[in-house]
Formats: sequence, C-alpha cells, structure tokens
Amino acid sequence: MTLQEYDYARESPSKLAASCLLLALTMKNLGGWTPTLEYYSGYSAQDLHPLVKRLNFLLTYQPRDKLNTVRSKYSHRVFFEVAKLAPMDMLKLEKALTSC
Repeated sequence: MTLQEYDYARESPSKLAASCLLLALTMKNLGGWTPTLEYYSGYSAQDLHPLVKRLNFLLTYQPRDKLNTVRSKYSHRVFFEVAKLAPMDMLKLEKALTSC
C-alpha cells in the first residue's frame, strides 16, 4: 500500500520492510521485536515505532478510485486478503509497541 503514497518514498526500503514486519507481528499477536530481528535488520524496535504508527494509520485510508490496483491485488485470497485487514486501535498499538 505504500507504493501508492509519496510520503513513504523517502523511507529506506529496509526500514519500511522492518516496520511492516513489526506491525504484522503486533497485529497478529505473534510476538514482539526479538534480538534476532534487531540484529539482522539493524533496527531496534524504538527506531521503528514512528513508522509503524504511520503504517497503521495508512490502513485507515479509503482507496482512491484511480489507485486501487495494489489494494485490489492484495485483497485476493491468494495473498491472504491482507489489504482487508482492519487497522489496530492506536491506543492498543501504542501499548503493544511500548512492551516491545
């Protein structure tokens, strides 16, 4: 979904990927940011918190009529309908991130 947003073009691809992973882990209650993830990504959980919050906020946007291809693609069951996931409540996300 960040492919459609110019604000994310300035972010490092590795930091964006790490933030997406942390958000996914948090949304699915699959654990936090482990020392292994920190070592291999090069990012601490605290480095990723602002971007994770922005990514979660991005999920609240309604798709634009002209830019719905990516959302449509990832709404298919082949991709586990990840574009249809509801964003986390920001207070719950904040609490989960502080426990990482």
